[in-house]
Amino acid sequence: MSATGTNFDFVKMHGLGNDFVVFDFREAPLRLDASQVQAIADRKTGIGCDQLITLLPDDGADAFVRIQNADGDEVDACGNASRCVGALLMDESGLMDESGTQRITLQTNAGLLVCSRDGNSSIVSVDMGVPALDWQAIPLAREMDTVRGNFEHGPVSAPGFANVGNPHAVFFVDDVESIAVDQLGPTIETDPLFPERINVEFAQIISPDLIRMRVWERGVGITRACGTGACATMVAASRRGLVGRQATIRLDGGDLHLFWDDNDHVIMTGDTHTSYRGQVTL
Repeated sequence: MSATGTNFDFVKMHGLGNDFVVFDFREAPLRLDASQVQAIADRKTGIGCDQLITLLPDDGADAFVRIQNADGDEVDACGNASRCVGALLMDESGLMDESGTQRITLQTNAGLLVCSRDGNSSIVSVDMGVPALDWQAIPLAREMDTVRGNFEHGPVSAPGFANVGNPHAVFFVDDVESIAVDQLGPTIETDPLFPERINVEFAQIISPDLIRMRVWERGVGITRACGTGACATMVAASRRGLVGRQATIRLDGGDLHLFWDDNDHVIMTGDTHTSYRGQVTL
């Protein structure tokens, strides 16, 4: 089914300023093409968003989540979007267990994700699963140590690599505020080392449990937060011994709390917000 000249309901949501337009197509599955996504994501002539999220039916989960960046490309995972969709569907179900916890499951191209929260809180956790750390799984164009990669670009070098549903390169720097993210981000994203392009994080260790991070998202640009980027940063820092197995990641839009558990699953927790609901003609 394609969309032409029809009004569709949407929800505008954000997690720490990382914003999404969410369409619920579980009852009548619909696939938006890249040009439609670009038009909706445009911040001057459309609704404006970092990612467009489509909810589709799934037999093994509460919904299948299709994720498209502002440029229309489909990606496998988005941590903040998963938390926002989780809040939306938990609001819808209202079901809680005996301890007052709500849970829902989301199927993505990166696998099954479980979202949870206490009561009706806006604070939502998502289990992002086990990060892929082998160089071929990032993927990189050549074999390389993913703890401290043999790569440099201008003032940054030796990134840690992780794939948390999306590929990430994390550069540790002394002063993240001095980094020209808008200049370094796009050239690193498209370097030949990264056959599927890459998300780029610049991170400063503030203390053993606090990391300041700024991000350039593949296919989007500078965003105020990136959930999978926060996960990758936590994992990269832990693998180098810069932090332990949990830390707060401080992004431009606020804080995310990360826990890399004993089963190697990365649990991300943070606030979610519904900005407004509306209709758009497609």
